[in-house]
Amino acid sequence: MNKLWDIKKLTNPDKTDLLCKQLNIDEALAKLLVLRGITNYDEAKKFFRPSINNLHDPFLMKDMDLAVNRLISAIRNNEKILIFGDYDVDGTTSVALVYSFLGKYYQNIDFYIPDRYLEGYGVSEKGIDYAKSADCKLIIALDCGIKAAKKIEYAKNKGIDFIICDHHTTDTELPEAVACLDPKRADCSYPDKNLSGCGVGFKFLQAFCRKMKLPQEENRLYDYLDLVAVSIASDIVPIIGENRILASLGLKKLNSSPRLGLKSIIKVASMEGKEFLISDIVYKIGPRINAAGRIDSGREAVELLISEDETFASLSSTHINEFNETRKDLDREITQEALEIISNSEELINRYTTVLYNPKWHKGVIGIVASRLTDTYYRPTIIITQSKGLATGSARSVEGFDLYKAIDNCSDLLENFGGHIYAAGLTLKIENIEPFTKRFEQIVSETILPEQLIPKIEIDTELNFDQIDAKFYRILKQFMPFGPGNMTPIFITRNVMDYGTSKLVGKDKTHLKLELISETSRKPVQGVGFSMGEYINRIKNNELFDICYSIDENEYNGKTSLQLIIRDIRFK
Repeated sequence: MNKLWDIKKLTNPDKTDLLCKQLNIDEALAKLLVLRGITNYDEAKKFFRPSINNLHDPFLMKDMDLAVNRLISAIRNNEKILIFGDYDVDGTTSVALVYSFLGKYYQNIDFYIPDRYLEGYGVSEKGIDYAKSADCKLIIALDCGIKAAKKIEYAKNKGIDFIICDHHTTDTELPEAVACLDPKRADCSYPDKNLSGCGVGFKFLQAFCRKMKLPQEENRLYDYLDLVAVSIASDIVPIIGENRILASLGLKKLNSSPRLGLKSIIKVASMEGKEFLISDIVYKIGPRINAAGRIDSGREAVELLISEDETFASLSSTHINEFNETRKDLDREITQEALEIISNSEELINRYTTVLYNPKWHKGVIGIVASRLTDTYYRPTIIITQSKGLATGSARSVEGFDLYKAIDNCSDLLENFGGHIYAAGLTLKIENIEPFTKRFEQIVSETILPEQLIPKIEIDTELNFDQIDAKFYRILKQFMPFGPGNMTPIFITRNVMDYGTSKLVGKDKTHLKLELISETSRKPVQGVGFSMGEYINRIKNNELFDICYSIDENEYNGKTSLQLIIRDIRFK
């Protein structure tokens, strides 16, 4: 599939020269900073040295005072508190964070994770009934609840109060909870709108600590930042602002002294001894935590994350790893089946959307399958299966297209839905699948831009091979952690050619191992192009070509060297 190369443009190029002088860095690195909105020394210092001192006052969040006062009242009156969260990574880490932390000071608490298959996403009547039977007077809902107005009313009628800590898009009318903590509320002036659900839970605890005047050395809230980092990475929220601080410090905790549950996951994933990046959480740690809720119960993930018993943690992490293997098998099978359905239908191939339904597909993996099909056909995708007599779907979008808005325009055909611009979940009657599919296709075809249907590689700046050295990469590493809002920098170098030693590698000889020079630099640079073996003949024929790439370290035989990770190649 052809890709669009989009080279970013500076709106204030004069700031680049200033940063070069102030920081004594390469012009390309200064440009990377300016592209990220960093234009002076003080801003650069905050960016390169994330500090807990630069977090916002949690009481800037709407309803925070109400939430903290209700929690303190519950503790003083010895009311039983139920910590309620979703079954995905953000939800389970949120519950583990709040339950573990509050448990250090207050024992009359319990936690609840809804069953994906029996209850579905978010606050459930079954969960509320459980709270009533356990004599809980207060439920703290994490990573869910902001659209659960009817469920909150149901709880209120049973004498149960709610504090909602959520980060999803809100409805016009908010639930009648004691407090609705959500930076996306229209009436919330909190400066950072990008927190994960676990991040909102963290701010709630931060406010609680401040209100209770807990000394820094006593409250130890920051010891839980490894959980927050896992939520930020796994929920794919922008790693800018507060998320950058929380993720940076959380990664340090994860790399130095992770909590027992995460340490056990790291062990079963055979990742001991390596330095963890955001990508390691996304592809290694997060999927294992998620697998518990996808295949069996998210409760087991929380039990592992809060465990302080080595034997239990070892057994539980092994069990969760087995769930992950099952998840991968289901993922492969359903993805292959879905791809075959599309490839065998000219009508489906030529659509602007992918909407597929099979009542036998496993509900726990349809979100992953939707992501894989979006990668393959690069268009808004919804994968639907059947659950409890209804159709339930998981949706994914392409860059720049507001999926949530498109689904909202079909809301009269839905029982419920929720999510954000790039990912959503929905439920509808089975007889509404066909009219929904037609309406969704029509809306997308009329509103999506042609360039939104082409995968885009955003390129930060042009680079000469002579600029790539140890100092350059040492500073480049300080741009981490990379993720949405601060993606791994992509560079372009034009008019490069084979140094004479490039070859095919890999078991099936499908990858490129490159050694390149350019017209402006005779310094050979190593590179690797995964699944780009088709280009080898043209490369060996000494054709000139342009490359876009990121820069990484390669360790081999105890030696570390820099290499280019090729993202795309264009021949002249």
